[in-house]
Amino acid sequence: MLFSLLLHPVAFHPDLKAVLKAVPSAYLLVAHGSRDPRSQTALEHLAMLVAKQLLPRLLHFPEPVAASAHLGNGSTPRLAFPLVETAVLELGPLPLHQQIQQSAQRAVAAGYALLQIVPLFLLPGVHVMEDIPAEVAAAQRALGNSITLVMRPHLGSHPNLGSLLLDPMAPWLTAPQTGKIVMAHGSRRPGSAEPVEATATQLGALAAYWTTAPSLEVQVAALVKQGCTQIAILPYFLFEGGITDAIAEQVNGLAQQFPYTCLHLARPFGATSALAERVVDLFA
Repeated sequence: MLFSLLLHPVAFHPDLKAVLKAVPSAYLLVAHGSRDPRSQTALEHLAMLVAKQLLPRLLHFPEPVAASAHLGNGSTPRLAFPLVETAVLELGPLPLHQQIQQSAQRAVAAGYALLQIVPLFLLPGVHVMEDIPAEVAAAQRALGNSITLVMRPHLGSHPNLGSLLLDPMAPWLTAPQTGKIVMAHGSRRPGSAEPVEATATQLGALAAYWTTAPSLEVQVAALVKQGCTQIAILPYFLFEGGITDAIAEQVNGLAQQFPYTCLHLARPFGATSALAERVVDLFA
């Protein structure tokens, strides 16, 4: 289905934005990485959902694909299905820049001249602002002019991401005297909590953090003091893992501490079609 074809890079094209719209791209989703197998399974499933949603874009290109008109190449590749792969910053089989290189080489072999990279990170911490850009730059140096890497905004920058935390089927989210807490990991980098705070404000919730203040216990106590008889705890995490398990244990403990308040723990974002839509938006 895929064949080997080296296209000219577009790094020095006078209108890169026009090229991004006109030339089919391969895509790479970069996650943090985890020892928990649930995280990698969810990541691969999300990649499949993203590819499914990108398919209409690929079908939009005429046959043969008009890449040659923009790249100065006489070849006419026919791309059958979006190429969406995954990589991890930590705990991967190779350093991230080598994972990017391998993905880019497969993209070149499949007939792509662009590889767009989306960091699946919710906060603009050091990983998003420093680590991943450095790894992408190292991969581009190693790849030379064979393909162009384009880094997209991180997932947490999507303005409508927080709406996915609210499950319309959960009756306790709209019940009277129900408080809400957006529970995030936290980062000590200045400004990194702004997306969480903005999401909490958008949802009429308080924000709490696993590694920084204010803690979940402090915010639960604040809502109990306000008279909330039910509290919805909305994990601002991508997939289930060790931390979300630990949060569940903490919620059980808080239920003992506040026996007259019902605590409802929602699930993290998860690999859903709705989340895949947000990821595809970032490629737009």
